[in-house]
Amino acid sequence: MDSPTVRLYNTFTRAKEELRPLRDGVVRIYSCGPTVYRYVHVGNLRTFMLPDLLCRSLEYLGYQTEQVMNITDVGHLTDDTFDRGEDKMLVSARLESKSPEEIAAHYTDAFMADAAKLNIRRASAYPHATRYIQQMLELIERLIAGGHAYEVGGTVYYDMASFPAYGRLSRNTTDKLLAGARGEVDPRKRHPGDFTLWKAAGNHRLQVWPSPWGPGFPGWHIECSAMSMSILGARFDIHTGGADNVFPHHEAEIAQSEAATGHQVVSCWMHGGLLMLAGARMAKSAGNFFRVTELEDQGFDPLAFRYLALQAKYRTKLNFSTDGLAGADRALSQLRDRMAGWSGAANVEDTTAMSFESRFRDALADDLDLPAAMALVAELSRSDVAPSAKAMLLRDWDRVLGLDLDRPRKASLPEGASELLDAREKARLAKDFQTSDRIRQELAALGVAVTDTAEGQRWRAAARRAP
Repeated sequence: MDSPTVRLYNTFTRAKEELRPLRDGVVRIYSCGPTVYRYVHVGNLRTFMLPDLLCRSLEYLGYQTEQVMNITDVGHLTDDTFDRGEDKMLVSARLESKSPEEIAAHYTDAFMADAAKLNIRRASAYPHATRYIQQMLELIERLIAGGHAYEVGGTVYYDMASFPAYGRLSRNTTDKLLAGARGEVDPRKRHPGDFTLWKAAGNHRLQVWPSPWGPGFPGWHIECSAMSMSILGARFDIHTGGADNVFPHHEAEIAQSEAATGHQVVSCWMHGGLLMLAGARMAKSAGNFFRVTELEDQGFDPLAFRYLALQAKYRTKLNFSTDGLAGADRALSQLRDRMAGWSGAANVEDTTAMSFESRFRDALADDLDLPAAMALVAELSRSDVAPSAKAMLLRDWDRVLGLDLDRPRKASLPEGASELLDAREKARLAKDFQTSDRIRQELAALGVAVTDTAEGQRWRAAARRAP
């Protein structure tokens, strides 16, 4: 079957554009990854799902992909305007009484484990910022030599005025950025909007490297310019990240990379929408976030979150609620049950399934229209297509969806547990919490963990507890 023309939304041009890989049939992608100073939350993971879905979709449509995702294990200041910000890596190291290296290793492992729970496939490479310091220094030296950066007292700044195109990605003009500078600005800067490429180390800093300008550490933005071009080259196809990366991070990346090379480096910029909780952006700084392991502890299948995310266009905001997640969990479980039944049916060739396949490919090619793809899943489920053909088609589509549709059904309850669950639910509704808690302990002894939700109690298999 011929593949449709792939069109992707480019944040830079604010339009859908035809994908034209620089290398025939191979799409090279750089993705902004985690800063490993704390656990990632499901809002972060939604952002990391974007390159996963992009690679899966492109491979389904016949392309090869090469994805690179950085691991930021170098601390940087949270406030680049003046020297008052906190370094996230060092704050976590101090609070947890660990070295920055121990902090980075722990949270990198946790990130990988959490991403795996959502079937986010591993990237081709995970460069760590600490291993690319030399490349960062070389890039900064090129920017200084080209008149795009300057050094003051061991700190190097990017001269925003030297790059007239600064602001095109975010639609910020230089005049607006300069006029919008507030508060006390670092007096060593030529312009309030200049940003740090290399920061002179202060006293007692743990992460320090030698440089031509004295001991210090890299700024946040220079890391991705150095790592992306070191691995993928001075031109590559797609750069992904969250909507919150557009400014200042990706704007700064463009200024650095293009000033150093003299040409466009990234062909297409793709950004994932934010995950919202009760009307506010889910964020570590706000404290309004969930880890995927917390959802699992509440009895939800982690892939229910993936199912939920597939219902929304990747570049739109998505409102998260436990009620919505519960609905996705039920729908996923029902789909797997149907899949199990269809898989057991006799093989029957059904040519009508081909029209569904064509429409699925068209949805993927249209800027990863996963909501349309999920609507096709529902339509196919209700259709008169032969059961065996449904199973075969859905199994193929799951290479993109990543929902483990062939996963076996939930483990059956131990003997006597069903009656205990019924009794506990009645006690809970009667507000007899003493009885409810006692039955919970009895269930735990049988290897059944129970969680109360707004929609009632949920259970999952767990290790047996001593009574």
